[in-house]
Amino acid sequence: MKAFDRILRNGRICDGTGNPSFHGDIGISGDRIEAVGRLDAAQAAETVDISGLVVAPGFIDLHNHVDHGILAYPDANSYIMQGVTTSVVGNCGLSMAPVSDAHREDVRDYLKPFLNKKHPYSWEWSDLSGFFSCVEQSGTIQNLAPLVGQGTLRIAVKGFDPTPATGDEMAAMKKLLRAELENGAFGMSSGLIYPPGSYTGTEELQELARVVASFGGYYVTHLRNEGDRLIESVDEAIAVGEASGVSVQLSHHKAAGRGNWGKVNATLRIMEEARARGVDVTCDVYPYPAAMTTITSLLPSRALEGGIGAMLARLKIPEVRRELADEIWQGRMKEENWIRGIGWRNIVIAESRVEPRYAGMSLEEIIKERGGSDPFEAFFDWFLEIHGEATMVLFGMDEADVRTIIAHPLSAVISDSWVTAPEAGGRPHPRGYGSFPRLLGKYVREERVLSLEEGIRKITSMPAGKAGITRRGQIAEGFFADLVVFDPQTIRDRATFLDPHQYPEGIRHVLVNGQPVVTDNTLLGPRPGKILRK
Repeated sequence: MKAFDRILRNGRICDGTGNPSFHGDIGISGDRIEAVGRLDAAQAAETVDISGLVVAPGFIDLHNHVDHGILAYPDANSYIMQGVTTSVVGNCGLSMAPVSDAHREDVRDYLKPFLNKKHPYSWEWSDLSGFFSCVEQSGTIQNLAPLVGQGTLRIAVKGFDPTPATGDEMAAMKKLLRAELENGAFGMSSGLIYPPGSYTGTEELQELARVVASFGGYYVTHLRNEGDRLIESVDEAIAVGEASGVSVQLSHHKAAGRGNWGKVNATLRIMEEARARGVDVTCDVYPYPAAMTTITSLLPSRALEGGIGAMLARLKIPEVRRELADEIWQGRMKEENWIRGIGWRNIVIAESRVEPRYAGMSLEEIIKERGGSDPFEAFFDWFLEIHGEATMVLFGMDEADVRTIIAHPLSAVISDSWVTAPEAGGRPHPRGYGSFPRLLGKYVREERVLSLEEGIRKITSMPAGKAGITRRGQIAEGFFADLVVFDPQTIRDRATFLDPHQYPEGIRHVLVNGQPVVTDNTLLGPRPGKILRK
């Protein structure tokens, strides 16, 4: 008689493929699923009755920034409690490596807003293997699948120099990229609204993407513009795929600013047409009508030439201030123009390392508090006060667009957030606590935008297939035992924009590589996560 380490009995099994669910048992030995079906005669060291509950593959978040905080929060509290067992990290062009000695301080300063100041990092590593060796020393509760950030890559070679890469610089970037891909990175990300990604031309991206394609990796991009020039930006991403043969993923797809609402119907059609031509392009979406990013994104990217220190010095010059204010307010800013597009009122500070009291305040409130007749002067003064180290929530999306993208077969569902915990404070975007329960509670159970099986496919096998993560994302014999057990009638997000530090409801058990890590909203202690390599 077969004996397993663990059996989950009598569950409704959603296997991650999108196929109809069925009732049965799951037998686990070591870190693998050994049997799926009726295991009535089987024995196990531990048997868990999950009658009335759904068991799904562990959720795979195709787009987040857990790598920025995992050394401070190895338990990945806000993620594991919502059932995310694997995070694809290094997104938006901002990975934790490669790092060069010449520009180590540049990347360190640039990533400060994302890092927990109570847990300073050594930054002694030079490549992703070195960084993840640091992660493995304390352990991680999640599996982490790394991407190479094109912005970080560019900083390593030429800092925040906005000029096109020379032949020698391209060769240096490709050498670094190739080394990371040889060591198992799953692909390359870009963040084309963030310097130095924003300094990068299409041809430079295509040249790097050819390297990625040669390794069978994929290219994931935060588009150059998600507002007025959304369609042109989607066209650019597809052009990178067509020229290089690389698989393309459009990050956190949206149409920002009221004047652009509805454009996602056109961009989804553009993706369908590109796929008909042979371009492997898909997208992802977080299930909220608000974005979150760094405060430096409010400025034209030229303001960051030379790095953070140069930017802060530049903002002290009255003439530069006037030029930047005019460029923003007159709509001549080439990058996404949040201030003009959604207004001061709809830009709310999430976290401020230097002055935590600003968390939860809108820029309108901050400007009013400072007084004066010129809002830009007040804004620039405040920006210098906080050293440009803050993140913000941007209320500029349409719920109908969010629903349209979630429903589309080309979209995966993601969080696009940072790992955090209640003790961290601030008012981060609630997506860091609630994205996946929100999908299954609001959009599956309540609004029926998707079936349960399709909703689970978008957060399990679909992201695994896109990233090239093998033996995860499905409940099948021989796959790793990353599993989530939840109550389909009660699962929901509790985190809100006003009170984000709240874990979700309805998730009963989470297993990572065969080990229970969460039971009934309680972390159990083990950190069985692995650093995945392609």
